[in-house]
Amino acid sequence: MKIIIINGPNLNLLGKREPEIYGSQSFEEYFEQLKQKHSSIQLEYFQSNVEGEIINKIHEVGFECDAILLNAGGYTHTSVAISDAIAGVSTPVLEVHISNIYKREEFRHKSIISKECVGMISGLGLKGYELGLQYFLTTSTNL
Repeated sequence: MKIIIINGPNLNLLGKREPEIYGSQSFEEYFEQLKQKHSSIQLEYFQSNVEGEIINKIHEVGFECDAILLNAGGYTHTSVAISDAIAGVSTPVLEVHISNIYKREEFRHKSIISKECVGMISGLGLKGYELGLQYFLTTSTNL
């Protein structure tokens, strides 16, 4: 099984940016732990602060991967183009947010991409990525 995690803008600053919201661990450190814990699956990671690069990555992997975990960051609330990219590929996408978007500013309560995703995990910290992996691992026969 091949799963890619795609992180959007400012998630390269995890561990440094607003640790009271996002924690103090970098995503790279967390990703290494995920790979060790789930060594039976092929895990990849991509991060970009650029909307078009995220779209290009979804297009690139959206017909070859078994699943995509996507944290689109601020683009969650603004990007029709990312939503369209998700709709245009066959790989199922699960939306992940480290913080609870419904406990934050009002503009973060609306996700433009949710309607194209199989589900959403929000507010469970970095653990949300692992829960997303577990979802895909336990439902892989139905994908």
